[in-house]
Amino acid sequence: MNSAIIVFPGSNCDRDAQTALREATGKEPLMIWHKEDPLPAGIDLIMVPGGFSYGDYLRCGAIAGNSPIISQLKQHAERGGYVLGVCNGFQILCETGLLPGALIRNAGLNFVCRPETLSVANQDCAFTGNYQAQQQISIPVAHHDGNFVADNNTLAQLEGDNRIAFKYVNNPNGSAHDIAGILSPNKRVLGMMPHPERAICRHEGGTDGQALFQSVLNAI
Repeated sequence: MNSAIIVFPGSNCDRDAQTALREATGKEPLMIWHKEDPLPAGIDLIMVPGGFSYGDYLRCGAIAGNSPIISQLKQHAERGGYVLGVCNGFQILCETGLLPGALIRNAGLNFVCRPETLSVANQDCAFTGNYQAQQQISIPVAHHDGNFVADNNTLAQLEGDNRIAFKYVNNPNGSAHDIAGILSPNKRVLGMMPHPERAICRHEGGTDGQALFQSVLNAI
């Protein structure tokens, strides 16, 4: 599997993502600056990492969502390529329209930084194939604006189409339907607030994130 990580001004989880992809694939992922044009050919998975792109000015992910590289990211997704957006990456994917809804200020108005228990809501996609259905896993969160919101029709469609990948067991931010991660209609684009790239080594407190990266590798 050939992978790449898009780096924006203010990204701060790109090195964690690099380590996770290197460990999973045995190959060095490409680090792509957001102004690079065009994207190298032959990339299977593009990861949009966490952080505070452009300092979270306007809205989290709003400026990055209009970056020069976004048109290429959309083309990659339209061709059936895989995309993983984590935390700020999830916010960016929502800003681009690759995923529906939005991430707003946590209901408790506090920054939340701790391991959270997730339930695997959809085991039948490229990102979750190595988990069991309804398996509970521990993945860290670190966000101030992780409260997923969408209109009732969108929420019903996400539920009806089995496009909710992960749900919180103890919702830390007020997200509608306890949503921690959602999928695109073709289930090849995943956005999630928790950080699986921070749960791949035992010294980080757990390895429950490994299966996500291994799942994508197996699917490709």
